[in-house]
Amino acid sequence: MAEKIKLGRTELNVTPIGLGANAVGGHNLFPNLNDETGKGVVRSALENGINFIDTAFIYGPERSEELIGEVLKENGKRSEVVIATKGAHKFVDGQVVFDNSPAFLEASVHDSLKRLQTDYIDLYYIHFPDKETPKDEAVGALKRLKDAGKIRAIGVSNFSLEQLREANKDGYVDVLQSEYNLLRRQAEQELLPYAHQHTISFIPYFPLASGLLSGKYKRDTVFGAGDIRGNNPLFTGDAYLRNLEKVDKLRDIAAAKGYEVAHVVLAWYLTRDAIDALIPGAKRPEQIASNLKALDIKLTAAEIAAIDAIFKE
Repeated sequence: MAEKIKLGRTELNVTPIGLGANAVGGHNLFPNLNDETGKGVVRSALENGINFIDTAFIYGPERSEELIGEVLKENGKRSEVVIATKGAHKFVDGQVVFDNSPAFLEASVHDSLKRLQTDYIDLYYIHFPDKETPKDEAVGALKRLKDAGKIRAIGVSNFSLEQLREANKDGYVDVLQSEYNLLRRQAEQELLPYAHQHTISFIPYFPLASGLLSGKYKRDTVFGAGDIRGNNPLFTGDAYLRNLEKVDKLRDIAAAKGYEVAHVVLAWYLTRDAIDALIPGAKRPEQIASNLKALDIKLTAAEIAAIDAIFKE
């Protein structure tokens, strides 16, 4: 059973390895998902001691929250689980737009509460910034929901440093979620230092770079038609070959410790300032126990520095 840590300055105590649930009901994101398998993934997380589950309105849309709500209902231990969800996506004439207006965020929180079959959300994020709403006004709406007991902590996701500063003008932002991994380290320049300075917990998404940092891909791996990795710059041309060479160097460190590449990568993130917890995804229940192995790894200062050097841009 993983020991829990406090998420930044919140009152949320979470397992450092959580579950990113975009493949639970995320039919608009992944082909051929099965809802019963998705519920099995959530059950497996809870059975393995994971208490931190991250979802969003747009995963499905709506379906991920609904499936998690069904499992929470049958589990009967809502108070032991920390649920994070997100909102900002709005469908207008079949097109997706972002809306951070206080009225929309308030409605989104109430809709999420219904789908999750709960009377509070532990961590609610503004999923993407819009262009119109002052960010301190958007966060102010979440602060009112927090004061009313509808949410317990306030997050923002995909915000630039300027947007984050505006959002945190009154010191209300508890958590920042943004892209960060060993192959995409831009967050180290501004976002991670700001988060650390202001005791905002930073939660990286795409920690395994769509699987590239898991060590499972080879030079001759072919991505089928419609696979989003086929258009990802990390997976194309010379960049892909260079990235594989970096992962191969990591393979030696992992082998020496008796773990898989992915486990070592996840363990390295947990040595970073401001990063308290990770939310790797899982499409199958058996992947849950594998992700948790990262918590058994103790990296030495020399190993931390060696991994850093391999992936320095």
